[in-house]
Amino acid sequence: MKFCLLLLLLALTAAAQQKDPSASEDADLNAALAEAGSSQVDFIRALENHLAKYPDSTKRPEIERALVKASIESKDEKRIVLYGEHVLDREAGDPQILDRVTRALLSNESKESAERALKYAKRYEEQVAGLRKQPPVGHFSKADWLMELDRGVARALVLEARATGNLGKYEDALALARKSYQEYPTAEGTREIAKWLVKLGRDEEAITRYADAFTISDSRNTDSARTQDRIRMGDLYKKLKGSEKGLGDLILESYDRTTALVGERKLRMREADPNAQAASVMDFTLPALDGDALKLSTLKGKTVIFDFWATWCGPCRAQHPLYAEAKRNFAENPDVVFISVNTDEDRELVSPFLKENHWEIPVYFEDGLSRLMQVTSIPTTIIVNKHGEVASRMNGFIADRFVDMLAERIHQALKD
Repeated sequence: MKFCLLLLLLALTAAAQQKDPSASEDADLNAALAEAGSSQVDFIRALENHLAKYPDSTKRPEIERALVKASIESKDEKRIVLYGEHVLDREAGDPQILDRVTRALLSNESKESAERALKYAKRYEEQVAGLRKQPPVGHFSKADWLMELDRGVARALVLEARATGNLGKYEDALALARKSYQEYPTAEGTREIAKWLVKLGRDEEAITRYADAFTISDSRNTDSARTQDRIRMGDLYKKLKGSEKGLGDLILESYDRTTALVGERKLRMREADPNAQAASVMDFTLPALDGDALKLSTLKGKTVIFDFWATWCGPCRAQHPLYAEAKRNFAENPDVVFISVNTDEDRELVSPFLKENHWEIPVYFEDGLSRLMQVTSIPTTIIVNKHGEVASRMNGFIADRFVDMLAERIHQALKD
């Protein structure tokens, strides 16, 4: 992370040198970053010293954004708030900054901090909810994308509940916590419900909610948090019942309840996205740019060549005629199938690109397949044999050898 930030700032200073006749600031910043080395603390100190020396720096927005990211990485809550609020005052802010600034503000229970936190938590919710109108980004499948957004909205609502409760509005806090759990059932959400139930004197209901937090299937729930849930649950139960007799049955009931809840959610996701439970390449269904989606299971028994590309990828354009030549060489072989897989985040760019460059269709969207197949760069060509196994992988291409190399690997896959 720090290395990426360093490269970003060096690029910014290089660009600024071309535009700004004052090179002394650029030289100072380059020197300070070089001296910081690999130390996160020295990196932050170097940027802070630079801003102190150049308070009117034109690079302040970029430097403060780098500072808040570095502070998040080093878990420095004071600086997360300091630089995070500066960034959020200038721009909408990404969800990570909104989340971490809000949590840092809520690390104390002052009303002043709670009011600021509530403002950011609401912005956080609005931003994440707004992303639901967009197609999946990166290599997310539709189901994974929706799950991440639901979880993000739930996290924002938990923070709204916490801030609202810290302002003394316990009933409103409870309502927001319940809404979070409805958006996406998490240990954090049900734990927040329990917290405000206790504040309202509804201990018996709180016990059940702490049991849910203790038993729910949630990859982000830590052993430490579960231990605390167990302690709170046991203390409340003994307070009401005099001992922990019968608590085990309550925990088992909670386990059955939360397991069913998570299972129902997964079922709904599967219905919304055919790839939600895809465990292998041939389980995937790829949406088409035009026409019907392609169920890869219909290609079992064939050798399939996947071409992963994007409209912005220069090497993909250079490779395309070579790929087309290789495809023509196997046009008469019914056991060889070539699949063009687009990885663009903005799918609206694809159709105009194909028309402008006279590329043939059909073209399919990756819809999470590239993540399953661990495609980390493009162009990437992957050959899958008749057993559904990856037989060969070509990252990038060698122009004068690509067609022959691909043909050799296809012939080898046909023998597997």
